[in-house]
Amino acid sequence: MRLASLLVLIAAATSLQAQSPVRTADPAARGIALSEFPRLVKLSDKVYGYEEIRQPGFTTVSLIVIGRNGVLVADGQGSVQATQTMLDKVKTISPLPVKWYVVGSDHGDHTAGNSALPKDIQFVVHANSLAQLKKDSAAAAAANRPAVVMPTTAMTSDNQAIDLGGISVRVRFLGRAHTGGDLLVEVPSEKLLFMSEAYLNRVFPAMRSAYGAEWVRTIDNALALKNVDRFIPGHGFIEEAKVSREELVAFRESLVAVIAEVKRLKAAGLTIDQAIAQANWGPYAKWFLAEQQSPIAIRRLWTELDGASK
Repeated sequence: MRLASLLVLIAAATSLQAQSPVRTADPAARGIALSEFPRLVKLSDKVYGYEEIRQPGFTTVSLIVIGRNGVLVADGQGSVQATQTMLDKVKTISPLPVKWYVVGSDHGDHTAGNSALPKDIQFVVHANSLAQLKKDSAAAAAANRPAVVMPTTAMTSDNQAIDLGGISVRVRFLGRAHTGGDLLVEVPSEKLLFMSEAYLNRVFPAMRSAYGAEWVRTIDNALALKNVDRFIPGHGFIEEAKVSREELVAFRESLVAVIAEVKRLKAAGLTIDQAIAQANWGPYAKWFLAEQQSPIAIRRLWTELDGASK
């Protein structure tokens, strides 16, 4: 009987392991065909995640919250067509208009499709992101590129509550991270937090415009929120609650490791080019985009260590 019970337990554990998704941002390694995207991920009756594939092959995530008075979207997609596709998908789960739009990240892979949004939509944006969007708009005009659609005013505090009718959200600024204007969206009734690009699930830390040490503290602030069980990333896959916290902690650890490695390389008296050639990322060398993003991270953190990144 003891042996039989043990065999049953082993079989159950093996079955559970086989059913658990591989912890990766790579759809192929996770066993998901690209033909499945874009897709809606139901988080509750009124809340959905939206995963779309962007080049070079990982997800860009948006949040959709449905109330009696309308729909809120946090973060768009990287082109007008991609954002319009998302809006069309929203219509399949609610006939109500999209009335609110939160700029979690001001980067183009989340904002370039904003001209597809309803003209009367209410933007929620941090002052830092609004300033960046103004710069992007001027650069686009100078280069004769499509205009960058943006709000006219920014948040005046670090918290803004929005009542959608039957469900509310709390837009939070917990500190600078990936962009400097990083807004997170908490849905208290569902105990979840959409973190936009402040959380990249199994993606090597992308730091083109990041604030390394502050980013770590921002994640600490998110993990400390007592009413949040599930953390939704801006890139990488949406996970179940327990795994989402574990993966956010893992991402925090990757930030700490990357910062420590750059400090080591700089203290060794290397040039930036030498540091790029000699960097040892350990397990993070296998994370998505490591080869592309690691030189960018070194250059950005180098200037931060020099005090030039403020």
